[in-house]
Order: sequence, then structure tokens, then C-alpha cells
Amino acid sequence: MPAASDHSSRTAPLRVGSARVTAVSRKEAVRIEIRRSIITGTLRPGEKITEIQLAELLDVSRPTVREALNALAEEGLVVQEPYRGLRVASLEAGAIHDIAVGRIALDLVAIDAILADRTDERFSRIEAGWENYEVDCFDLDPVVQHDAHLAFHRCIWNASDNYLLAKLWPVTAAQLTIALAEDQRHRADPEREHRVHKKLMTALRTRDREVIHQTIAEHTLTSADELITMLKEGRPSIR
Repeated sequence: MPAASDHSSRTAPLRVGSARVTAVSRKEAVRIEIRRSIITGTLRPGEKITEIQLAELLDVSRPTVREALNALAEEGLVVQEPYRGLRVASLEAGAIHDIAVGRIALDLVAIDAILADRTDERFSRIEAGWENYEVDCFDLDPVVQHDAHLAFHRCIWNASDNYLLAKLWPVTAAQLTIALAEDQRHRADPEREHRVHKKLMTALRTRDREVIHQTIAEHTLTSADELITMLKEGRPSIR
């Protein structure tokens, strides 16, 4: 993580990863940088985090780091354990599978709402999300690629206009961030990611619930099973 001066507590420009960040608070800039380190694997799942180390590395004050870590804890990317301090969130194999099963059910809630919309306005939002994904998934910045993946799945939930899905997304996004970061660390391949998601988008365009259900289940469970195997065997998984 690149260093950042702490001369201003509010709006001084700060180099965060490969992007120039301006007009954000110092806390937000640090939060972005720590999140980047989690996504790129500089900070690994389960790794202990110390305020002193981060403050020195980023050249910012400890209170600024503390505020950023608190924000990440609220997102679910960092966890506080009694007597053990802060660490990067991690996922057990069983949790990865359970999350996948739950996501399939929730995805279908979104799909049913989208298919029930006879104006086609909701589906047009998915098409717009896909257009954005096709651009950003090939960005040279791995964090942009990562966020493009999240944004595409989020646009499906958002298009449903379902209140509960909107409330559940932040929790889901945190779990996906940890899982995707580990997957991306081992097999960063934008072409593969695009191919896999294009298959999903093709299924969505059929407007056939059974085809969509089958594709979503395959997409989600296959990815989960591959990640579980990868974590157990300590090697990259192959789709």
C-alpha cells in the first residue's frame, strides 16, 4: 500500500492504488486503500491487522486508521475478536456453500420480480449493468475488475426493486468480496470471467425462468465448489 501524508484531515488529494482520489475524507481514502489491499491479496483472509502498522505504512494518524477500520468492520470486511484484535474476515468451506445456496434463492426472488415487469424497464437496467460490466471487467486495475463483478450481480438485485434484497446486499457484498478476492488472487483471468458472465446474461435474455434458474445455480454453485476445493488443496481452481 502506498504511503499517504496526513497533513490534512479532510480533502487533500491522495494516491490510492492506481487511482487518484480527491474530494474525499482522509478516513475514506485510507478505507479505500485497505479495501484494495484485501481485494488484491496484500492482506489475506484471517490476517491480523494492527493500527500502528497501518498508520506507519500509510503515513497517517492512528485515529484515521481506526476510523477507516471501523467503517470496514461495518461492511463486514474486517472483524474484531475478543482478546485477538482485528483481522481480515475469512470464510469457512461450509459458509461458502451456504452463501451460494442462499444467493440462488435470493437471485430468483429478483428474477421473478424482473420477469413480472411487463414494461421491461427492470430488464433494461440489467442490460445497462451488463454494458458497464463488459467495459470494466477488462480494466487493468484488478480492483476495478473485482468491483465490476460485484456491480453486475448487484444490478440484478437492484432491478427487482425488492426492499429486502436492497437491505441484504451490503452483507452479501462483504462475503462476496472476500471470496472473490481469494479466487481472483489465484486465477485472475478477465476473459474467463467475461465468458462465464456472458453465459449468465444469455440465460437472462431468454426470459425463461427455468433456464435462468438452472444457469444461476450452475454459475453460483460451481464457483463456490471450485473455491472450496482451491482453499482445501491450496492450489488454483480451474473452470
